[in-house]
Amino acid sequence: MDVEMDVEKNQYEGEQLLAYTNNSPDTLYKVFYHLYYNAFQPNSMMDIRSRTIEDPDGRVKDRISKLTPDEIGYLKVHSLKMNGKKLDFEHVGTILEVELKEPILPNTTVNFEMDFEGQVPLQIRRAGRDNKEGVRYSMSQWYPKMANYDDQGWHANPYIGREFYGIWGDFDVKITIDKSYILGGTGYLQNPEEIGHGYESEGQKVKQSRGKNLTWHFKAPMVHDFMWAADPKYTHDKIEMDNGITIHHLYIKNSKTANNWEKLKEYTPKAMEYLSEHFGQYPYKQYSVIQGGDGGMEYPMSTLITGERTLPSLVGVMVHEMAHSWFQGVLGSNEALYPWMDEGFTTFATNKTMANIFSETPSEFPQRGSYAGYERLAKSGKEEPMTTHSDHYHSNYAYGSAAYSKGAVFLAQLGYIIGEENRDKGMLTYFNDWKFKHPKTNDVIRVMEKQSGLELDWYKEYWVNSTKSIDYAVKSVEDGDKNTHITLQRNGLMPMPVDLVITYQDGSKEMVYLPLVIQRGNKPEENGMPKRIKTQRWPWTNITTEVILEKDINDIKSIEIDPSQRMADINRENNTFMIENSTEEIQ
Repeated sequence: MDVEMDVEKNQYEGEQLLAYTNNSPDTLYKVFYHLYYNAFQPNSMMDIRSRTIEDPDGRVKDRISKLTPDEIGYLKVHSLKMNGKKLDFEHVGTILEVELKEPILPNTTVNFEMDFEGQVPLQIRRAGRDNKEGVRYSMSQWYPKMANYDDQGWHANPYIGREFYGIWGDFDVKITIDKSYILGGTGYLQNPEEIGHGYESEGQKVKQSRGKNLTWHFKAPMVHDFMWAADPKYTHDKIEMDNGITIHHLYIKNSKTANNWEKLKEYTPKAMEYLSEHFGQYPYKQYSVIQGGDGGMEYPMSTLITGERTLPSLVGVMVHEMAHSWFQGVLGSNEALYPWMDEGFTTFATNKTMANIFSETPSEFPQRGSYAGYERLAKSGKEEPMTTHSDHYHSNYAYGSAAYSKGAVFLAQLGYIIGEENRDKGMLTYFNDWKFKHPKTNDVIRVMEKQSGLELDWYKEYWVNSTKSIDYAVKSVEDGDKNTHITLQRNGLMPMPVDLVITYQDGSKEMVYLPLVIQRGNKPEENGMPKRIKTQRWPWTNITTEVILEKDINDIKSIEIDPSQRMADINRENNTFMIENSTEEIQ
């Protein structure tokens, strides 16, 4: 793409040449482009949805409806050709519908040529100009972007404020803009000797431009989107990591940013190292953290974050957006259909990373906040299955809690089911096997099945496809003849394997392990957990089961279901039976 920005009018014109390969076995008779900026117009689908949903996003509310003609966003395609032949097309909100004169056959490549223009909207959601911290341009979702076609067909979803799904490709982008502006974002700068602003190598002489404008030339291999940001006031800091990755920070230095962005330079490389070690090697040679946008939003090789934050907040949002590089950027699950596979997995990775790079005493249970968020959702009466299309959740609350909290618990609880070492090895295999392949729900389940040797389809069916919740109880403990009879009861509708820990009067502990019959095997014994003295399968059809312990009841202090609290039991009050206090039944 070649783009020329008019910073006076906040408008731009562009030319796009797209080589499109149909890797599917299907013949394509239509194509679709996303025109995201058309959402920022009064009475757009995003505007109406934002004003009618029961709990509007505080950043949006009714702001789109009040935009004036010079504040709205738009993307207009003026001409489009395929292999040199003009095509008929129609602008339908945020989608360009294109009829092809000749079909695109399987395993063939065609060339699309496009002329387009756009206007940058006033900053409302993710993209735009003049955000609340004074950043001029947060240029995300700014160009006509080919929709994705996969084994489920076209994904030409209107933009109403949720997430994205894109096709990987090699981007070559030239942006011509007033030379006072400093840019950063996706891609490697190809002409640092003409640009300067800290991009040049040490000792490299910068050629001064005599004209009013500069053309910035970026290339980005194997990315599914291209974001850039620009402001004349940006400070550009560059950190070279030992592994050859360059970290860029671009921010407006002032009393609200200077100290914390300087300290951030310590944590961004640490996060890159930790995430690469535990979730798969980051495949690019650059990552840019840029002040802009309306909070935090991930893009290939880069992120936009608001910058006037406390240090914990600044580090936290940086880590979260960087972690998206694995799940949104490289694995690229369809966020419209499986938002939890991005947001939830990213939240899980964020919690682990923050506990290890930002805290001097790492939390033993960094996912606690996600469990609490899921529990609130499960008890709210607003929960919807995680199979719900992200645009069609009834409330923002239900969407956010499912995607972020319940999605993170999916992985944390998986460690309880198959063992954390298996889960962690499985995450590395998942990344390496599925990078650049758009995995779906069953793909991550199959990786974990192969890693653990256990059957896990039941976990997917209950946790992802339903809103059934977990509640196990120690129903009764009775004195037998030289033994102790323990009755466990499943009160919730979702079955789970149970770790039952017995604590004796002398303080020692032992475990009875009750795997589900349908998981077809046992998780390995885990470090830090009590010795397993008995394994007893529990059929999910049986609401109760009895455990006979070859111990005198007077030797026992307490009996507890899952003291690790990794099982997302929504009522833990009935999980523990104290022998010293009572031997009556707990209801």
